[in-house]
Amino acid sequence: MVWLKQWRIKVNPTKSAQVTFTTRRGICSPVNLHNTPIPVKKEVKYLGLHLDEKLRLKTHIKAKRCQLKFKLKNMSWLMNTRSQLSLHNKLTVYKAILRPIWTYGIELWGCSKPSNTKILQTFQSKMLRTISSAPWYLSNQTLHNDFDIPYVTEVVRINANKYKNRSTKHSNQLTGALFNPSVDRRLKRLWPEDLAQ
Repeated sequence: MVWLKQWRIKVNPTKSAQVTFTTRRGICSPVNLHNTPIPVKKEVKYLGLHLDEKLRLKTHIKAKRCQLKFKLKNMSWLMNTRSQLSLHNKLTVYKAILRPIWTYGIELWGCSKPSNTKILQTFQSKMLRTISSAPWYLSNQTLHNDFDIPYVTEVVRINANKYKNRSTKHSNQLTGALFNPSVDRRLKRLWPEDLAQ
């Protein structure tokens, strides 16, 4: 409250949400702002990322998959097998419009479980198959190689390395310290710093 008053920031309590990020059971004590209780939620959208209380990021990936489905539905006349658009242009549409939807925030959600990233990989494989009208016996690996489209796991690794290079060369020392190996790890999960290998 003191900080908000000092910087003259007005917060609307009804548009705010309280999420406790923890793996423990139980509920955090309620938070009030200007004597108004802030509603408690299990999931929240912040800067385009869907975060749940356990930071599993499955919610975010499923939301992106729904967004891709909706966008593809609007562009089905361009991307379906009967479209007169050339294969090169269809690939350009995919790279310019559809791929940026799921690559947003990849440095964070890239450390999610393989079962979660598989949701997006399945979408990409189906898209390449639809774009090229590929027969059933043609493998997904052949399609990815022929079109020079990397797998989702490879895109994660490339973006994580780019982010690490930018961060370690940044003038702010705290940004570079993000990639120092953490000593205290209680959970057997991948961390964003593990992606840059």
